[in-house]
Amino acid sequence: MSLSWPLALLALLVVPLLLLARWWFNRRRKRSAIVVSSVGLIRAAIPGRSAWRRRVPVALFLVGLLLIGFSLTRPQAMVTVPADNTSIILAMDASGSMCSTDVEPNRLTAASEAARAFIEQSDDGTRIGLVAFAGIAGLLVPPTTDKDQLLDAVDGLRTSRGTAIGQAILTSIDTIAEYNTDVTETGVDLNAPAAPGDFQPDTIVVLTDGSNTTGVDPITAAEQAAARRLRVFTIGFGTTEPAAMVCTADQVSGDNWRGGGGGFGRWGDDSGLRRVMQIDEETLTEVADTTGGKYFRAEDAGQLTDVLTDLPSEIGLHRAERETTVWFVLLGTLLTFAGAGLSLWWNRGRQPAAR
Repeated sequence: MSLSWPLALLALLVVPLLLLARWWFNRRRKRSAIVVSSVGLIRAAIPGRSAWRRRVPVALFLVGLLLIGFSLTRPQAMVTVPADNTSIILAMDASGSMCSTDVEPNRLTAASEAARAFIEQSDDGTRIGLVAFAGIAGLLVPPTTDKDQLLDAVDGLRTSRGTAIGQAILTSIDTIAEYNTDVTETGVDLNAPAAPGDFQPDTIVVLTDGSNTTGVDPITAAEQAAARRLRVFTIGFGTTEPAAMVCTADQVSGDNWRGGGGGFGRWGDDSGLRRVMQIDEETLTEVADTTGGKYFRAEDAGQLTDVLTDLPSEIGLHRAERETTVWFVLLGTLLTFAGAGLSLWWNRGRQPAAR
C-alpha cells in the first residue's frame, strides 16, 4: 500500500488530543465535585453501566476517527483489475516440425484452427497481433481488432527451418513498444527493475512444438519481457511420438521443401525425427514463471483450442494501483456512528415505573 499524501497522517493527532481533552475535563469535574451525604442515593439515581458499556462506544468512535483521518492520505493498494486496453501478441511456431502428423491432419493445420477459434471468440475490443517464427521471427499483423485480417494471416502460415523462440519474444516486445509508451524497445537497457506483480495489460502468447534452435536464448528474452512488466504465456503443442512429416504444398516455404509425395517429405533417420518432436517444457515453464505468465501443455487439437480460448480469462486481469480512500471513509463513518449510537442507547434514562 502507498500513500498519495503522507503529510495527512498529521490528522491522526486528533485522537490523542481528544483523549487528552477527555482526561482534562474529568479532572476538572473531580475538583468541582459536590459533597453529598449518601453515595447510595446517587447510585440509585444514575443508570447502572458496566465497564465495557462505557468503553466500547468510545473505542468505536476513536477507531472510526482514525480511519477517517487516515483516508485523507489517499491510500492506494495493488489489486487485480480487468484490463480495458488489453492487446495480445500471438507468436506461432512455423518450424518444419509443425508438419508432423501426430496431431491430425498435421500440427500446423490444428494450430491454425485453434488460433482461428481464439480470434473469432475474442472480445471485439481486444487487439490481437500475430508473430510467426521459425529460423527467424517476423510480425505478420500488428495489434488490431480486424479479425478478418488476422484470420487471413493465420491461413497463410508457411513452415520453414529452425525454431527461434527467444527471437519471437523479442519481436513481440518491440511490437508492443511501438504503441505502448510505457514499454521500451529491446535495444534499450533498463536501469530500474519493474515492481513485482505490476504488469502491463499487453500480453505475449508463445505457441511452439519444440525447443529453441537458433537466435536469442528464450530465458534471456523472458528477462527482457519481465523488465518491461510484460507477461509471457507459453504453450507446448504436440505429442512425443514420432510421426510422418506431411504438409500440403501451400503450407511449406521454399527453404523447407524436402520433396517426395507432394508433402514435406521424410527426415533422414528416426533419431533426428525424435529430436524435433521434443518440447522443451523446462524452458517454456521458466519463461512463463520469469514473466509472471503460465505454461500450458496441449497434446491434441481439442486441448489446444481449449487453452487458447480460455486464455482471455487469464490475460484479462492485471495488477494495478487503485485508490482505496472511499473504503476507509465508509468504514470510519460506520464506526463513529456506531459508537455514538451505542453511547446514546446505553445512556438513555430509565423509564419511570408504571403505577
